[in-house]
Amino acid sequence: MPEQGTPVHIIGAGPGGLATAAALRQRGIRSVVLEKSQSVGASWRAHYDRLRLHTTRRWSGLPGLRIPRSYGRWTSRDDLVRYLESYAAYHRVELATGVEVDRIERAGEEWTLRANGGRELTSPAVVVATGFNHTARMPDWLGRDSFTGTLLHASRYRDPEPYQDKDVLVVGTGNTGAEIAVDLLEGGAARVRLAIRTPPHIVRRATLGWPAQANGVLCRRLPLALTDRLAAGVARLSIPDLTEQGLPRPTTGLFTRAREGAIPVQDVGLLKAVRDGGVEPVAGVAGFAGGEVKLLDDTAITPDVVIAATGYERNLEPLVGHLNVLDSRGRPLVHGPRTHPDAPGLHFTGFTNPISGMLRELSRDAPRIARAIGRR
Repeated sequence: MPEQGTPVHIIGAGPGGLATAAALRQRGIRSVVLEKSQSVGASWRAHYDRLRLHTTRRWSGLPGLRIPRSYGRWTSRDDLVRYLESYAAYHRVELATGVEVDRIERAGEEWTLRANGGRELTSPAVVVATGFNHTARMPDWLGRDSFTGTLLHASRYRDPEPYQDKDVLVVGTGNTGAEIAVDLLEGGAARVRLAIRTPPHIVRRATLGWPAQANGVLCRRLPLALTDRLAAGVARLSIPDLTEQGLPRPTTGLFTRAREGAIPVQDVGLLKAVRDGGVEPVAGVAGFAGGEVKLLDDTAITPDVVIAATGYERNLEPLVGHLNVLDSRGRPLVHGPRTHPDAPGLHFTGFTNPISGMLRELSRDAPRIARAIGRR
């Protein structure tokens, strides 16, 4: 496909979409990145202010341009957004903002993308890079609409200032929930509780300078039982037992849980906060009744605010659900350079959350996808 030919269309101007566009350009293949917002990195811009990457700067940069050393080892949200802007400019990514693709359909040997404003775009190949964290997931708790306090998803949380002197319950013990709980404590909330349904695996972000991400990279291809035993041994040596404080050790292996999609929590202050009593673990949420939040241990509490750090949906069904390329969880059956036999030329990137780091895997996927498209 020459530079002046019909472009490959990439949906989503996050890290995956930008990296793939840069890789295609290196092969002389024109691409256009379609972005529904007005700028690159929209989902990253929407994250809470405190956020820093849990992966190292070295293993978080995209192909062809490193993250500046001045951003530090653990890149902040704002610095990552600046990096994505610089990356798009450096690689001269062709970007069309304000374009939201609603549906992808097969049209003979090509693809038709139906977008807002009645647009119909034709492309020989399409890369879907709309992101792992696309649509906020709010559980349909019993009595949720009756709650008289404030209920919001973590995607709407920015900083602790609005919650000073308030009693706050954070629901969910992924990295987002754990970090928001610490942020609230340090920001002056009167009381912070953390609802835990399944005890998480907690790891040190780095030990003697060695990042936890490196362990994930090194152990990816080792036998599962062995990696679980190794991780359990490291946890016993480095993570205090907080069972008496309401945060017991998990009963399943770290890498077993990671394979199921539960990434371990990197400690950025949660262990100390729980040990000192600043963050109080409680049972998971069963439902709501007026001003009360009923917990799974048959107790009830009355927080002023509930923040649901309950994850996101990929929301790919409206876009490609009719093409039979998604599994029962709504995730692509194939990923990266591979395409489904019934959908040749349709690629997906960024829909896994590997323990080795999502940005690292996006960077590895981009040249592979470009190579596969080039062969077509």
